[in-house]
Amino acid sequence: MTVEPSCKDEARIGQKNGTVRQWARRGTRPRQPADQRYKSAYLFGAICPARGAGAALALPFADTEAMQLHIDEISRHVEKGAHAVLIMDRAGWHTTANLRMPENITPIFLPSRAPELNPVENVWQYLRQNWISNRVFDDYEAIIDAASEAWQKLIAAPETITSIGTREWAHVGQTL
Repeated sequence: MTVEPSCKDEARIGQKNGTVRQWARRGTRPRQPADQRYKSAYLFGAICPARGAGAALALPFADTEAMQLHIDEISRHVEKGAHAVLIMDRAGWHTTANLRMPENITPIFLPSRAPELNPVENVWQYLRQNWISNRVFDDYEAIIDAASEAWQKLIAAPETITSIGTREWAHVGQTL
């Protein structure tokens, strides 16, 4: 049986998004849009760096029900005959006893307050830097569309997923 190390997390994307650094000519101040409204969505995402693959859902809330939908989506993306080891943080909706974990997924929880150990945090940074930040969204549907479009662009570049998500410590004893 093949073991697929995978990582998952969720990111809030919305109208009150942060800004990112921007290159500009010395002495100039480039304009960046800023929205003061508060509509947002959560992009639940998981990547498998070994395969350069991922699974995501854009949902209105981050709670146990949304987490179950995402776990089921990840399970559908695990290759037949393989088993996913899903690395995730200790958010309440990740650790609740109310989750039904599919037979082809085993969760491994990262230590508390250690987001730097989760490669998906770097995925969120990449998506924001390239496609999501410095934008003004008209409404909730525009947020969902932008999150979905950004994820699809990432999925279309498996080498980027592998590059962002590979961690030496996740492959001890395996050949890369």
